[in-house]
Amino acid sequence: MLWKSIQQILCQKIPENVYSLWISPVTVEEKDANTLVITGPDSFFCDRFNDNVMAAIHECLEEMGQGQVTVRLEAAVGQSLSAAPRTKQMRLPSMPKTVPFTKSLHPKYTFDEFMVGNCNAFAHSACQAIAEDRQELGNCLYVNGGTGLGKSHLSQSVAHHIVSHSPETRMQYVTAQQLTVEMVKGIRTNTMPDFKRKYQRNCDVLLVEDVQALSGRTKTQSEFAETLDMLMEGGKRVVMTSSLAPNDIKDIDAGLRSRLSYGLITTINPPCFDTREKIIRRKAGNCDLALSDDLVGYMAENVKGDIRRFESIIVGLKAQSALLNAVPDLDMIKETLRNIIGEGRQITPEMIRDFIAGQFKVTINDLQSKSRKRLIAFPRQVSMYLARKHTDYPLAEIGQALNRDHSTVVHSVKAITNKMARDGSIRGQLEHLSDKLEKKFL
Repeated sequence: MLWKSIQQILCQKIPENVYSLWISPVTVEEKDANTLVITGPDSFFCDRFNDNVMAAIHECLEEMGQGQVTVRLEAAVGQSLSAAPRTKQMRLPSMPKTVPFTKSLHPKYTFDEFMVGNCNAFAHSACQAIAEDRQELGNCLYVNGGTGLGKSHLSQSVAHHIVSHSPETRMQYVTAQQLTVEMVKGIRTNTMPDFKRKYQRNCDVLLVEDVQALSGRTKTQSEFAETLDMLMEGGKRVVMTSSLAPNDIKDIDAGLRSRLSYGLITTINPPCFDTREKIIRRKAGNCDLALSDDLVGYMAENVKGDIRRFESIIVGLKAQSALLNAVPDLDMIKETLRNIIGEGRQITPEMIRDFIAGQFKVTINDLQSKSRKRLIAFPRQVSMYLARKHTDYPLAEIGQALNRDHSTVVHSVKAITNKMARDGSIRGQLEHLSDKLEKKFL
């Protein structure tokens, strides 16, 4: 029961993505009243766990008045981290010395753990093709999508697959921020030849996360463009992820923008209802948590967007179920949702679309159709305008709810804004709809 209490405090003390990354994969055994044994998947994970969250765990114990408790961290094989020295992997004379990056990979971010749906099926297939070195989709892939939709899961799945099936492959996995820091260090210490050798000549697969972070970094953009040229000309594999499409990244060189668009571009969209159900069932199964179809359906209906939320909710349900010694029911789920996502549901473009359809007495199919009749086009533009006003969703995701692209959303927002400025009745109508929307959802 001590660990359950620690988990509850940790949920408040550390961000939910950190909790999902480090706390969910471990198992904990309370040896006695004064000893906790935390077991991680492997020694690499335990190293990072020790660096990232062990201090927070000790703080929790102090707050609970349990500062005398000993916390022991072990790898899944049963060996304590300090039990035996690690052996160094042998290296062929022709291979360059590299620092292993696998410790930065989440152990559960594999293809087997990725839930495939209409929202991400193409991105999943493309990443598998890259991982297996199949050439039908080319050797360069750009994956974009909103926060928490699975971009990092897919890119790390590629890395896990290559490490497992082709360990001799020379691979680099970095974020754009890490790439920038490393390049700046190379310039300051006059070691840029080493930087170029690492990412251009001694690299078979390059995985770069959060490419949008290169915005405004002129020198890094230049070096990255040169690196992409070298790798692509050599037939090497490149996977990039970003929260924005190449054309939507601001303050980026036209040459680099062209290179980012060189290969296959695919988008991960927010999961649909069926995919959310699959994700909830998988995460609940991983935690040995039994949920009825009705409870899964309720959660899938009320939690949308960032997939990491599902992990936090399942962990919260598991903790409550264990503490109360009760099977999860609807009241328990509602309480957990309130604790994690607040009193109201997170408003989405789909919810606004459905609301507007009801207000204007049209169907969702009408709003998603190609019809340009004013009775259809005006409510469609209003839906996009209100979604832009009341949500933080990217333009592409707002457009997707109405089968439109981001440029149509921009046009619709401008059109409604101009109409409101010219026509007081339209301005009053939009203000009235906005008030009704806030009372209903916010």
